[in-house]
Amino acid sequence: MSNEIVSVSDGMLTDAPAEPRRIVSLPNGFRSAASSVLIAAASLSAGLLFWHWATLTSLNFYVRFNNVPTPVQVAAAFWHELGDKRFYFHVLYSLRRIAIAYALASALGIGLGLAVGRSRLARAIILPYVEIIRPIPAVAWIPLAILMWPTEESSIIYITALGAMFPILLNTIHGVEQTPEILVRAAQSLGASRLAIFQHVVLPSALPHIVTGLAIGMGVSWFSLLAGEIISGQYGIGYFTWNAYSLILYPEIVVGMIVIGLLGAVSTHAVRWLTSPLLAWQRNPR
Repeated sequence: MSNEIVSVSDGMLTDAPAEPRRIVSLPNGFRSAASSVLIAAASLSAGLLFWHWATLTSLNFYVRFNNVPTPVQVAAAFWHELGDKRFYFHVLYSLRRIAIAYALASALGIGLGLAVGRSRLARAIILPYVEIIRPIPAVAWIPLAILMWPTEESSIIYITALGAMFPILLNTIHGVEQTPEILVRAAQSLGASRLAIFQHVVLPSALPHIVTGLAIGMGVSWFSLLAGEIISGQYGIGYFTWNAYSLILYPEIVVGMIVIGLLGAVSTHAVRWLTSPLLAWQRNPR
């Protein structure tokens, strides 16, 4: 009798070799991303549960929760606002101001940062203004901005752009200054012009810092925008939040805060996603 494996198929005896089992394994990157999503979801769920428990028990331990709305009340208020077209106008006004102010801040921050990082003359002229103006908070600019600019809209955009410009400017300066001198000298020894060195050596070396500054500047722009909208605006998500406080609509206050956080997070991730092709050369080959 032969030592062959006999298998039954469709009622007939056939001689066939045994097929090895295929083990399907997920890529490491996919498993890592899935675990990160699960951990983030668990963390947010724990925060919501604590918020719900603290409001139900009126927790009063340094922080008072007796007047804080519950998550259910906030969810109901958010659902109500989704059915009101005025809420979308507030969001669109804020997004429009952010787009204009952030574009101005990016152009000025990157342009001035490259000039300061590469030119001693530009550094001596521009950097003193930066060091004096940078510590001034956005709220302190509001009265002067109202006097300087003809409309409330232009004053809010000015305050927003000013707040977003400094992180972009300082990160650009730092990136240019961190360019390895040995690369610059190597390019010079090969006969490269100053423009070619700037384009092919300095700028790629500074790009990671510039991208970081752009992401930070987006977050700061939302902070500066809300400060302007609260004081001098008539539309916008910042005005919506402050108006809810004036009318003692506590759930709507939290709705405005959550929308601000979501818009800020999405816009920051959008900046990172749009600038990621510029840093493709940094990725390790797989």
